[in-house]
Amino acid sequence: MPKSRSSLLTRRGLIAAGGALGLVAALTACGGSDSAKDGSGDKGTGGGAAAWSFKDDMGKDVTAKSTPKNIVAFTGTAAALHDYGVGVKGVFGPTKTADGKADVQAGSMDVSKVEIIGNVYDEFNVEKYASLQPDLLVTNTWEKDSYWYLPEASKDKILKLAPAAAIGVGGDVTMDKALARTADLAKSLGADLNDKKTVDAKARFEAASAKLREATKANPGIKVLVGSGAADLFYVSTPATSADLKYFQSLGVEFVTPDKVEGGFFESLSWENVGKYQADVILLDNRTGTLQPEELKAKPTWAEMPAVKAGQITPRVTEPIYSYEKCAQIVEELTKAIQNAKKVS
Repeated sequence: MPKSRSSLLTRRGLIAAGGALGLVAALTACGGSDSAKDGSGDKGTGGGAAAWSFKDDMGKDVTAKSTPKNIVAFTGTAAALHDYGVGVKGVFGPTKTADGKADVQAGSMDVSKVEIIGNVYDEFNVEKYASLQPDLLVTNTWEKDSYWYLPEASKDKILKLAPAAAIGVGGDVTMDKALARTADLAKSLGADLNDKKTVDAKARFEAASAKLREATKANPGIKVLVGSGAADLFYVSTPATSADLKYFQSLGVEFVTPDKVEGGFFESLSWENVGKYQADVILLDNRTGTLQPEELKAKPTWAEMPAVKAGQITPRVTEPIYSYEKCAQIVEELTKAIQNAKKVS
């Protein structure tokens, strides 16, 4: 799980949440259909009168009496649905930066048109969520039975208010699988996967993947370190548990693998020891709240890293927006980095 960088439920919020529970109970009580067995749900066409179901990546049959319309989603997942033409009513997760602009994880969404339930990790306004009368909550899952960005303290209350579906993006999942599953979910919610924009985006992603494979063969031996900078620590990610890195590895990208991985995702290094691993390219976490190259100039040990000296630093979209359009862009940028990299480690 990527390292994340809270609002307390008030008495009034508890009352509101309790009232909403009765309101949406009917939505959570409906039965499934045969389509749940392959995770495809109903076609999502027509007026939403048909029963809806979707088998998510936790293995749960998520059901509703009709195709959900009042959808609340993790920001990055909402951004992916947006690219397929599926809108959401509310979002939780990094959506706006301090200056009011769209966060990188919001993708192409117009953030002025969605209700923000929580903008940072461990923040989720249950009262506001209940007021939206949600039909469905959507997020990702990095670990077994873990809904990404749902606060542990209020998770049970949240999950009682509406059905919840999670798309796997960690563990054994690779980027192509996460993309296919997100597309499945979008289709069940009414997206037309035969739309020219979507077909072209998928073709672009596949072409980009082929070019990345060619680039790794044409420029062998380039070592890539995946890192995230904080004030006191530098986190080096393992490629073993993230869908994007596992996919890039399958295409021939050679990653630095840390030897003291914490929690299955990264190794924490003090800035004094940041040079422990040598690399030719650094993929640097681009999320809001992480240190970017201009800020990292204040770290002397950072400046001494061979890849930094060579200017071979590329932003890493640590939490990809799993639409073919956005992931094609990610693969294309990595391909350029591999093609242009010189061996410096």
